[in-house]
Amino acid sequence: MTARLDTSSGDGNQRGVVTLNEIRQQPDLWPTTLERVASSNAHSIVKDRSTVICGAGSSAYAASAIAATWANAVAIPTTDLLTLSREEVSHRVPAFASNGVLVSVARSGESPESVGVIARVKQMFPKVAHLAITCNQDGELARLPEVSPLVLDPRTNDRSLVMTGSFSNLLLAGMAITCGAFLSKQLPGIVAKLNETFPILEKIAQRLASPSPARLMVLTSATLAPLAREASLKALEMTAGRTVAVHETFLGVRHGPMSFLRPDSLVLCVLSANAERRRFEQDVLRELRQKKLGHVVVVASENSGAEFGNDFVPAVAPNLPDDLRGPFEIVFPQLLAYHLSLASQLDPDNPSPDGVITRVVQRFQLH
Repeated sequence: MTARLDTSSGDGNQRGVVTLNEIRQQPDLWPTTLERVASSNAHSIVKDRSTVICGAGSSAYAASAIAATWANAVAIPTTDLLTLSREEVSHRVPAFASNGVLVSVARSGESPESVGVIARVKQMFPKVAHLAITCNQDGELARLPEVSPLVLDPRTNDRSLVMTGSFSNLLLAGMAITCGAFLSKQLPGIVAKLNETFPILEKIAQRLASPSPARLMVLTSATLAPLAREASLKALEMTAGRTVAVHETFLGVRHGPMSFLRPDSLVLCVLSANAERRRFEQDVLRELRQKKLGHVVVVASENSGAEFGNDFVPAVAPNLPDDLRGPFEIVFPQLLAYHLSLASQLDPDNPSPDGVITRVVQRFQLH
């Protein structure tokens, strides 16, 4: 029998209440994000322009996933744009100087990179237009001159240290700029399914977290790689590094990273919606089982992978193309990270009590 986790903080307060609420409310906020994108001028700003999409940390992973759904878009982390030369950016995006737009993705819009990169790009590429997707209407990024802000529902501006609802909504907003009509048709069914299965997902996450695994690997196809990066980061952040988390593709894991796994490692495997890709993925799952490497958790539709793992998690949006599934499939990894945090006797709302990481990156010298 799995012991019930003690979520009290010792002073009568419940640990992680803010984070859990922010994870749970995501299905309620996704429709508001689509509405805000539809009523904005974002599409006209980016239409037919050479685009760089940037963000830092989780927002960089969101930027990467957004860029995969756009034509003429390249994702470059904000932290890289601060140091790349004009020539290096132009080499990656040849038409950026003459017909470019920089799309900045940020939860608070208050980090030094978010603001600093705007000034740097304006100096290097004065003809470039600027669009900001942010959760904070009062943030510096949303108030910069010559930057068009797309501000999401204030509830997406997570109060917790880690990004959960802000990540999925920033990602959804970026995707909706070019795929809004399709996503609007699909969203009601996705929301209904998630609301129905949420209690199941939460119970599975709590059970998997109770042994406090020391190692976690997240496996996806290449198209879902930003999801894997964010999932592994959430586990790392919420456990203060006590669960060491890495990410890899199914076919890439054989080329060295498989040595990371131990019999007691947790292996979170998000299977592709594409049947041809799944055949490769299922072969890797068989190999992991044969080699007794890790406790394999398969995230998939009921008819495409339940028998290949030690545990099965129903996918939230298994019928969407892989490049659009990120905002929805991230919910279970968020819940898993939340319960890993509790199992590590940490507070998910502030899992870095020594201040190693902070909600907004502290000011540093921009050169």
